[in-house]
Amino acid sequence: MGQTQQITPQLRQWIVDQAQAGNSAESVLQAMLASGWQEDVAIEAMETTLRGHLEQRAAEQGLPPAVPVPEPHLDDAPLYVDAGDRKVCVLQSMYNPRVVVFGDLLSDQECEQLIEFARPRMARSLTVQTKTGGEEVNQDRTSQGMFFARGENELIARIEARIARLVNWPVENGEGVQVLRYVPGAEYKPHYDYFDPNEPGTPTILRRGGQRVGTLIMYLAEPEKGGGTSFPDVHLEVAPKRGNGVFFSYDRAHPSTKSLHGGAPVLSGEKWIATKWLRERRFE
Repeated sequence: MGQTQQITPQLRQWIVDQAQAGNSAESVLQAMLASGWQEDVAIEAMETTLRGHLEQRAAEQGLPPAVPVPEPHLDDAPLYVDAGDRKVCVLQSMYNPRVVVFGDLLSDQECEQLIEFARPRMARSLTVQTKTGGEEVNQDRTSQGMFFARGENELIARIEARIARLVNWPVENGEGVQVLRYVPGAEYKPHYDYFDPNEPGTPTILRRGGQRVGTLIMYLAEPEKGGGTSFPDVHLEVAPKRGNGVFFSYDRAHPSTKSLHGGAPVLSGEKWIATKWLRERRFE
């Protein structure tokens, strides 16, 4: 068929039928190649067809449309990712929900410096007040915290550039780094990081940079017991290992992303973390 191969409606329907029958993407691709389809044409047909099919199903269920999200380059299942000034380990990768656990994301010195700079500015953590777009004390979140302005100092600018390289998302689309301290008994009950489209304060919040589409939690100090990051929908808990981080993204503001997560109670010792939220657009 050479250069004249066309992605026809019949081919798209066949791909959808194969997916609905439970056939893997790899087996469908191999069947197309065996039938004489060029690899680039076959891959494009699969990607566009399945993406369109999923969006159609989502729309039928009343879900908001999906948007682009940050995504590390993990197609070749690398053990390490080049984050510019540092090689970062890939410890775990999950696709539904999209969760990646990174090792050696921060050095011990960087963890200590973040805590040192943040400690004098700590106060009771607040959450976004979705009714108004403001902030409020929330009984579900019993930590202390503070925010660094984006690029506030050399340390913050270096870490933000590393994160941007790691997850392929512009520095300017990130909120400021937030540092949080959890003492024994402190926790953050399961929640979503995106802003609920049905809340009256959400339009005000979105004017500053659109929806949140990704979160990176970096562990700065380990508790003796407890304090893991949990994803209840998939029964996953990430241990708060110093220097490591857990990244997750959510392409629509809906529970179907399975991005429900929480900070389990600290049972002994203190947990310090740094959180970076990523927005659709430049965050102002």
